[in-house]
Amino acid sequence: MSDHDEQQQPAPRRGKALEALTREERQVFTRPAPKSAKAQVKFLLTRAKGSTKALAERLGVSRRTVERYRAGTLTTPQKRLRAALVKETESEWQPQVRAQVRAAAATSRGMMVDVMAFFGFTWKGTSDDGRERQVTTEISPTYVKQILELQEAGATEEDLHPIVAEAITESYFTDWGTRADGLRVDFTQVLKIEFRF
Repeated sequence: MSDHDEQQQPAPRRGKALEALTREERQVFTRPAPKSAKAQVKFLLTRAKGSTKALAERLGVSRRTVERYRAGTLTTPQKRLRAALVKETESEWQPQVRAQVRAAAATSRGMMVDVMAFFGFTWKGTSDDGRERQVTTEISPTYVKQILELQEAGATEEDLHPIVAEAITESYFTDWGTRADGLRVDFTQVLKIEFRF
């Protein structure tokens, strides 16, 4: 694999909900993650137990490219490699801090969700055409746990939407089961979504 292979492989695109979860996890760091390519490579090599081969495979570049960034002879990665370095570094950065925040959200605290999307409703056999709404609500730890487990399992955006819609239905539309019994809410065309631990 040559040093120029990195420009031929497009970075995978993630959905809005998965990106929002990743952004929120970055907010819980107590120290900033390494920023330079050299520092990121050095950090990732410690996590890969010094294996340049394993890190090269993980980043989708040659072993020689990893060695050049570690030595500092290459300093400015191309866009795809830069994105991979940031993603991989942040996924490994402060795992205990991230685990504590995720555990608290999934067991006791829950989290807030702010979503703008097209919501459609089904209740007692009737359906309403979807319309754009912005909803901000707290979701219960039960749903947070499901969302985080799906994220860890590599779920797609389409896998997350039904769980998030069900969580919003319970907390916002049915007020924790005190009204609109049997209401089902779906959302499509997510325009914006944010999570807050």
